[in-house]
Amino acid sequence: MNILILGGTRFLGRFLTEAALSSGHEVTLLNRGKANPDLFPEVEKLIGDRYGDLQALRGRRWDAVIDTSGYLPWSVQESAELLAKSVGHYTFISSASVYVDLESPGINEEHAVGQLSADELEELKTKEAEAAINEHYGELKFLCEQEVERAFPEGALNIRPGLIVGPYDFTDRFTYWVNRVDKGGEVLAPGRRDKEIQFIDVRDLADWILRLVEEQRTGTFNATGPESALTMEKFLEECKATLKSDADFIWVDEQFLLGHKVEGWSELPLWIPDSMNLNGFLGVDIQKALQTGLRFRPLSDTIRATFEWEMTREKAERKAGMDPEKEQAVLKDWQQRAL
Repeated sequence: MNILILGGTRFLGRFLTEAALSSGHEVTLLNRGKANPDLFPEVEKLIGDRYGDLQALRGRRWDAVIDTSGYLPWSVQESAELLAKSVGHYTFISSASVYVDLESPGINEEHAVGQLSADELEELKTKEAEAAINEHYGELKFLCEQEVERAFPEGALNIRPGLIVGPYDFTDRFTYWVNRVDKGGEVLAPGRRDKEIQFIDVRDLADWILRLVEEQRTGTFNATGPESALTMEKFLEECKATLKSDADFIWVDEQFLLGHKVEGWSELPLWIPDSMNLNGFLGVDIQKALQTGLRFRPLSDTIRATFEWEMTREKAERKAGMDPEKEQAVLKDWQQRAL
C-alpha cells in the first residue's frame, strides 16, 4: 500500500511508520519537519502544517491516510476534505477522552461522549490552538471523528486509545513508575492495591492499527489494554521483578494522600482517586478491538523497553511524577501517623 501519515516522527506516528515500512508499504510523511527530522531517511517527507498549509498534499494520491496529529475539527475537516477524492481510507487517531459519565467501568464505543454547543465551538475558534485543545480535548476529538466520517462516509476508521506507553513516551507518566521502582528503597504506592489500571504499549497499538488499515476496516474502536484485569499492585510488582529492584512499596491511604495535596494522574500517574468517581476512565471495554486481532506483548517487555529508552535520555525535568522530597515527606508523615 501507499500510505500517507500526518505526523509520523514522534510517538505513535513513529511506530506506525516503522510498522508500515517493515510490512513493505510505501510511506509518505507530512509534518512541519521539526520533531526528529532525521528519522526515516528512506521515506518521502512533505513539509506542511495542520493549521493552514496542506499545499504539499494537493494533486497526490494514496491508498490510505493515518492522521496522528489532528486535534481541532476545523483542521481535520480541511485535511479530510482535501484528501476525500484522492485517498480511499482515512484512519483518525482519536482518544478515549471523548467519553463522559465515567462513574463505572465497561465503557464501550456506544457510551456517551462530550458535546460542545455551537456557541462554545465558535468561541474556541478564537483561541490559540493549544489553549483550545487543553480546554476541551475530548469534545474536540469527537468532533474531529465526525469530520472524518463526513468526508469518508464509507472509509473512516476512528481509533480511541487510552493511555499509550512505551519507548519515546513524551508524557513521562508510565516512565515515572519505571524510573522510581528502579531506584528502589521505600516507594510511595497510592490508594488501593487492587485498583485496576489500563494502558497500551505503543508498539502493540501501531501494529494493530496497521493491520486494520491493510484490511480497510471502518468504524470506531476503543484501544487500550491489557486483555485481562491489571491492578496497580500487579503492575508495580512486575516493575520490581523486571528491573530486579529492591523497592519496598508503602501503600498510602487515599484520604491521607489527598490531605497532603498529592495529585492523582500527574504526580502519581495511573492513580485516579476513588473519590473522583472516574472508575470508567481506566475501565474501557476493548472487546471489539480484541475481536479484530488486538494483541499484547508481555508487560515485562514494555517495562524493559521503556527503561532502556529512559537510560538514553538526558536527565531533564520530567512532565509527570512526584518530587522525591515531597514523596519522602509524605512517607514520613504516613509512618508517624500512629505514633
